[in-house]
Amino acid sequence: MKRFWQQVAVVPDAAGHFGILLDAKILRTPAGLDYACPTRALAEAVAAEWQAVQGKIDPKTMPMTQLTATALDIVSTQRAYIVDQVAAYATTDLLCYRAVEPAALLARQTKEWQPYLDWAALQFDALLRTTSGVQHLEQDMLAVLALRRAVAACDDFRLSALQNAATASGSLVLGLALVHGWRDAKAVFTAAELDASFQIERWGAEEEAVARQEAVKQELIAIAKFAKCLNTDI
Repeated sequence: MKRFWQQVAVVPDAAGHFGILLDAKILRTPAGLDYACPTRALAEAVAAEWQAVQGKIDPKTMPMTQLTATALDIVSTQRAYIVDQVAAYATTDLLCYRAVEPAALLARQTKEWQPYLDWAALQFDALLRTTSGVQHLEQDMLAVLALRRAVAACDDFRLSALQNAATASGSLVLGLALVHGWRDAKAVFTAAELDASFQIERWGAEEEAVARQEAVKQELIAIAKFAKCLNTDI
């Protein structure tokens, strides 16, 4: 679809949410719902993406719009399934699987990853175990249930952000740290890509690997912005 509108505006609705107008037409999600954003900050961020459109719409350049649509169209209708899906990361969290060798990688993992696990233990009462190697580690069920409660406590918008953050980083703990604002996108990217970055330092970078990392970085930056908008009432 090509741009057909001249002006983009944010308008409050009767329920206390904020919608977006393209000229006089209300913006709707792919499922036909109004883009009812819980904060003006988020609505302004979505509106800015539509204002920036030149020519044809490219969803890949509109992460605020995409994350909002996911919350409204998918999370709200499949919430139980998505909570299960996201909570499952607790049983195989990236941060719990440390290298056997080389020693330099193990030291870097311990330094970078352990603070996140310590934070999860304090924040959610979820003490996750760690292991060396890739053999499956059975986590304490109390810790897994505690993290599941943290996932279920997210509203639909934050759950949309968390689902994408956990998928991008391979870690529920990193996703929670990002969505809760405990760490920024740069820090979470560094932790999530620690192993890959270590290999690049040793053996050099292939174009495909660099492109993949850049895509992960940009996704985490977008998720962090989305989460910040949810916590900003302007």
